[in-house]
Amino acid sequence: MSRRRVFPMPALAFVAAAVTVSGCYGPLRLTPSDHTTVLAEQSLDADHPTLPGPYRVSRLYYGSGTDRRRPEYRDSVSIVTETVDASKLVSLGESAKERNGYWGFTPKEFPINGRAWYPEGEGPFPLVLIVHGNHDMRDFSDPGYGYLGELLASRGYVFASVDMNFINGGIRNENDGRGWFLLKHIDAFKEFAADEATPFHGKIDFDRIALIGHSRGGEAVGHAAAFNRLSRYPDDASLAFDFNHGIRAIIAIAPVDGQYLPTGRFVPVENVNYMVFHGSHDGDVTSFHGLRLYNRLSFTDNGDYFKTAIYMYRANHGQWNTVWGNKDNGPRSARRLDLRGLIDGEAQREFGKIYISAFLETTLRDNPDYMPMFRDHRVIGGWLPETMYITQFESSGFRPLASFEEDIDLTTGTAPGVTLRGDSLGTWRENLLDLRSRNRPTTSSSQDNNALWLGWNNRVAGDEDAVGTPASYSIALPDGLAAEWSLSAASHLDLQLGAVEGRPGPRRPDGDDADAGAPSGGEDAAEDSRDDVRDEDDEPVDLSVVVTDANGESASVRLSAYGPIRRPLETVVRRRNDAESFDNQWELVLQSFSLPLADFVEANPSFDPATPREIRLLFDHTVAGTVVVDDIGFSERRPGR
Repeated sequence: MSRRRVFPMPALAFVAAAVTVSGCYGPLRLTPSDHTTVLAEQSLDADHPTLPGPYRVSRLYYGSGTDRRRPEYRDSVSIVTETVDASKLVSLGESAKERNGYWGFTPKEFPINGRAWYPEGEGPFPLVLIVHGNHDMRDFSDPGYGYLGELLASRGYVFASVDMNFINGGIRNENDGRGWFLLKHIDAFKEFAADEATPFHGKIDFDRIALIGHSRGGEAVGHAAAFNRLSRYPDDASLAFDFNHGIRAIIAIAPVDGQYLPTGRFVPVENVNYMVFHGSHDGDVTSFHGLRLYNRLSFTDNGDYFKTAIYMYRANHGQWNTVWGNKDNGPRSARRLDLRGLIDGEAQREFGKIYISAFLETTLRDNPDYMPMFRDHRVIGGWLPETMYITQFESSGFRPLASFEEDIDLTTGTAPGVTLRGDSLGTWRENLLDLRSRNRPTTSSSQDNNALWLGWNNRVAGDEDAVGTPASYSIALPDGLAAEWSLSAASHLDLQLGAVEGRPGPRRPDGDDADAGAPSGGEDAAEDSRDDVRDEDDEPVDLSVVVTDANGESASVRLSAYGPIRRPLETVVRRRNDAESFDNQWELVLQSFSLPLADFVEANPSFDPATPREIRLLFDHTVAGTVVVDDIGFSERRPGR
């Protein structure tokens, strides 16, 4: 494969592309200056991840050989599989008779069907399975990922699109069954690899497995990762589990979350690499539910993992699957959904191929070349379709100073001894991050994640030309923490941040504040902040990050040099604005920023990166505004990452 050096496309180009079509689906409230970013020197020296690989691709079907609806699973199977009993996990309810009659089998004898693409070569090759989500069960979904199968098999992966069409339709609470089914397909591939009569004999590396799921399948891959390490089914201990497959990575495409809640709780997942992406114009799963699994996924065994989330503006739900297309609400979608603003389907799938291929190279092949693109999408601006993106990233080497999850004390951090302080802020509070909507009445509309709201106004009340000392927010580290964490110039200061509309009113004149650490906007200003008053003349939001060492030496960088600071991107999914039923016309997705401590040394050579004592967010580039902040801490880049 040829190599080519990729340089980032300016962030402004993404904005221009989106604004060009904004009239099709409602106001965007953006200006080019709103998102212009001072780009750091960045590039990605790597193979383009969608270039075909060196392997010739072969294809086959495996399955029952008796399917009455699809000849490929009746007449064309190369490997005949045994059925499995899914009756403890999937209930057909009142539709059982009709469904069993249509398919010719019940949940007690569900087939293991799939279409596989595989490389011709010695191997062993990593195994990748993908599963569709819910759709009309008669409009078969499993062929819709062939574009991934062709690419990935050419690049040296055994790839299978799993058939679960017989679980689709009007049934509910079956996503645990979808996850279990994926694990049973891995079991089947182990049998294939052990059989000398199959082309997979001895050619699969079962320590390098990835699962991909779309929609309900996106929730199912998390359940599969959890079930893989359990000995019993959480809802019925009479069903024993004995999997323990080598699942290294899971990918969720526009997933739902919380359909399956064992013991009334979200399914915990740990110690696996995770990528999720979602489109702003998803007309089916209308909120970025995959952020919830992103937030609760934990790394506990000192392994080398990461998780990343990418929000793609103008992408929809169905175009990730060539069968589903752009009709997220069924064949008559054009009557309800505004399809004119969607990104082209081929471009949307090109994004999917880029990120999926690169993620698999990173997690299944330990190739570090693509890691920068998961931290900052701008390094592959020349590859990506022209639209806007927001990215989140966290590695297993991240150590939080303040995650805003542990208590209700606004002055204490997550790490012991860390203290938090605000100066001249009009808004200083912690709260749950919301999703723009809930997809089921019984499911929470929160991201299941707390964050910090900071609002400021540097103008002084009573004098429109007077601007006071910039407001700030500080994180103080206790003695010894920097040494305990072995911080150095190789360490990175990480945080998530996004701008939101509204700002506090002007602050009181200097000297009138009763407490320098308390909000100081006055009663009217505090009320403005709570009501999230819009200001059409809001300037672009930017700020400085200042780090002070144990000797009192300070160094400062501008945050926008490390990523775009965006206000939420307004989205109208339906043709008529009054038909929208969402809590918000936007999704609040925070952008991750990673600031090398080496950059602070460059800014001030006297600064000691081994002894940070205070981190300060200094609101000195924008006179007034409000930002939401989360997960402030330090990370270490593992060798090769």
